[in-house]
Amino acid sequence: MTQDIKFIQGNEVCVEAALYAGLDFFAGYPITPSSEIAEHMAVRLPGIGGKFLQMEDEISSICAITGASLTGHKAMTATSGPGFSLMQEALGYAIMTEIPCVITNVQRGGPSTGLPTHGSQGDVNQARWGTHGDHAIIALTASNHQDLFQITVEAFNLAETYRTPVILLLDEMLGHMREKLIIPKVDEIPVVKRLRTAVPDGVDFHPYLPREDGRLPMSDFGDKHRYNVTGLYHDMWGFPTSDPQVIHGLIHHLMDKIENRVEQLTRYKEYFLEDAEVILISYGSSARSALHIVKNRRKRGERLGLLELQTLWPFPAGLVRRKTRQADFVAVVEMNMGQIVDEVKKVVDQHKRVFLVNRVDGGFITPENIKDMIRLIQGRGV
Repeated sequence: MTQDIKFIQGNEVCVEAALYAGLDFFAGYPITPSSEIAEHMAVRLPGIGGKFLQMEDEISSICAITGASLTGHKAMTATSGPGFSLMQEALGYAIMTEIPCVITNVQRGGPSTGLPTHGSQGDVNQARWGTHGDHAIIALTASNHQDLFQITVEAFNLAETYRTPVILLLDEMLGHMREKLIIPKVDEIPVVKRLRTAVPDGVDFHPYLPREDGRLPMSDFGDKHRYNVTGLYHDMWGFPTSDPQVIHGLIHHLMDKIENRVEQLTRYKEYFLEDAEVILISYGSSARSALHIVKNRRKRGERLGLLELQTLWPFPAGLVRRKTRQADFVAVVEMNMGQIVDEVKKVVDQHKRVFLVNRVDGGFITPENIKDMIRLIQGRGV
């Protein structure tokens, strides 16, 4: 059998992977540089019996996908910086009500309208802390099209497994870049199906009572079981409560189901770390340049290595600590003013040996940029 090979944009890869994962409902609003996701969804989804809706704004888009998910559909929206800002209240609602869905943010320059057609990685901390209150979140990313396909499927799998919204953090460079993609065969990548309750019709159903393994079975809203869904603190039936003991248990459940599973949730790639004296840590499209400089310098006998993070949140602190322990210094390569670098400094043994290598002018951080900054850090030619 011949391979299904495409030469497409990263935004199109996101569409193909979402369909592979079982997506059957998309609601969104056009915004550069994510608009191609909605455009291709408008063509592809109806052709397989799914539903595409162009909403009036980003707030209604995320509200639409939470409603669709509650009724049994795998749902997703896509946006960029200003639209992602508008989605934050409803994102918090999805976290509190434990509604699985995927929100793709193709990052651009900010704040405000910033640089709509240029890339950035400035929304990393917004993905973690954008909505209010104590909460946990899963945020994933990738640096190339083949990995992006895998990670997009993973986003849906994790959303369904942990009954939570998952954020897919791309950037303009990855979204608009074209490269080869080999479409995986059916079942080549495992796809997690929704866990539905075995409680029969007419029997009391507890929509927020976890099983022993921590998973919460769902019942399609409006189908067999009647239950309440509210953004307020709620009990196992979904009804509002002010009982301190119940609230304490709920908040710890929402946090622990993600934060206590960091190792299971961590996706990453590593290159030449075994003997690396200088370790670069990067993610998204920035990791492409980081990998280039590492491979180029290795040919010259210099011991550089790369740790590419694909899980940004929950932050893989244990992984970063283990992989950087023997390094002379660590350089975090990112296109913002330093968002992941702060997390790295918190967890390494010597935070004074962690440096930021960045670019924030809308241009793509190049291998030459990285080389020049490392030269400054080392105080000698690289």
